[in-house]
Amino acid sequence: MTALPQPRRIPRQSRSRALVDAILEATARVLSERGYAATNTNLVAERAGVSVGSVYQYFPNKDSLITALHERHAVEMHAAMETVLASASSLDLRGQLAAIVHAWLAAHRVAPQLHQVLEKEFPFFDAPSDQSQADQSIHHRIQRLLEEHRHEVTQQDLGLAAWVALQTMESLIHAAVIPPGAPHPIEKVEEAIVEMLVRYLCGGPPR
Repeated sequence: MTALPQPRRIPRQSRSRALVDAILEATARVLSERGYAATNTNLVAERAGVSVGSVYQYFPNKDSLITALHERHAVEMHAAMETVLASASSLDLRGQLAAIVHAWLAAHRVAPQLHQVLEKEFPFFDAPSDQSQADQSIHHRIQRLLEEHRHEVTQQDLGLAAWVALQTMESLIHAAVIPPGAPHPIEKVEEAIVEMLVRYLCGGPPR
């Protein structure tokens, strides 16, 4: 497997982290508006309001920017999941899964064109799950959720069940949001995703 393009350095201080955040946000906007071919580091620097040297200080090329965007997306999805689970801790497994699906759908609907570039046009810049700390954290949190609701889950292998649940959510959410999107109301799609997850994890007749 070809190594993914990586940042030159990792920001450690709050000021440098803010700079990198601004660069990645500018990259996301430019990619959404112009696509991969028309995106370059000069345009990203201009949109971020920084010098191109500041971009090169952390990112050697636009491919490394896309790799960083993939990882930032995973970090954001992990944060969104933790937030909704903290507020839905009293709910049953269906309720908590529904909260995750709703939050992830909402997050993806903010910039569908960006997700089209990241997931459909250049998915190979996304690090494999075993090489992404954020992806691993998401998987471990889903597996822990299933362990917490072991009395509801009929699947025996919770590691496999967590993987299947994650693949189902990610694939269907991307299909629903990335243009042209789902040919059905998003609320119905959301309900169907949750129903599929619950039927797989818990069995029993549909509600």
